Amino acid sequence: MNKADAALDHASDRLRDLSEGLDERGGVPGKLAEPLAEDADFLPKLKPSLIEERLKENPTGSESPSETRPSPTPSSQAKKKASGGKGKGGGKKVVPLVGAAFGAGIVLAKIVDWRGHAHPRD
Repeated sequence: MNKADAALDHASDRLRDLSEGLDERGGVPGKLAEPLAEDADFLPKLKPSLIEERLKENPTGSESPSETRPSPTPSSQAKKKASGGKGKGGGKKVVPLVGAAFGAGIVLAKIVDWRGHAHPRD
């Protein structure tokens, strides 16, 4: 075990202790306990020695497509065709949102500039 592995183990233990402490407190901090516990379980998977072993097993770094992803089910393909082949949100709704945010930013900048002239610093 090298220093990086030990550091990741130590960080994982600290996250686990923190999540247990937050879980005991309850309330809003208690809601953070579960994600921190998941992170504590994930950190040991990032050990450099384990990554090195995985690379030695598969030196190209790529797996065959059948191993990495399952083939899509017929129902998901039908949904994709029904929605026009786009992902979750489409793309046409973004343009008005970006335009509205841009306009709101201009208005806010004008208001801040106008109020700055009301109380000069010199």
